[in-house]
Amino acid sequence: MSGARFSLDSNLLVYATDGRDGARQAAAIEIVSRAARRDCVLTLQALSEFFHAATRKGIIPRPEAGAQVRRWMDVFTVAPGANRAAFLMALEAATAGRFKFYDALLLATAREAGCTAVISEDMADGAELDGLRVVAAFDEQSGISARALALL
Repeated sequence: MSGARFSLDSNLLVYATDGRDGARQAAAIEIVSRAARRDCVLTLQALSEFFHAATRKGIIPRPEAGAQVRRWMDVFTVAPGANRAAFLMALEAATAGRFKFYDALLLATAREAGCTAVISEDMADGAELDGLRVVAAFDEQSGISARALALL
C-alpha cells in the first residue's frame, strides 16, 4: 500500500497537539511526521476543523493554532476546497446515512485530490466512499495501526 496518495483526518492533527493523551499524541505525531515524507495531501477542511477544535477545546491558543496550520500548509500539499462533485457525493453519502456529512465531505474532497485512503481516528475502519478507504489510525494499545503503517 506504500506509495498510495492519502490524507489525514482533522482528529489526527488535533491529537498531535493535545497532550492530554500521551500515547495517542505520540502516535499522532509519528503519523504526521511520516506522512510529511509521503504522498499525503491535507484538505482545507481538515486544517479548518483542526483550528476550530484545538481552539474551542482550549488545547492551544489561537496564535499557536494558526501558526501550526501555516506550518502544515508549508509541509504538505493542500487540496483545494470541495467542488460541486465532492459536495454532491458527500450529500448523497450523508443522506443515505453512510457517513456524517462533514466526514463525507472530507472523504469526497480527498478523493477528488487523488487520494485512495484517509487515516482517521473516529471514522469506521475500512469504510469506503467511491473507492477511497478509511484507515484506522490507532491500534488497541493506542499505537499506530498496521494498516496506517502500511501507508506511511
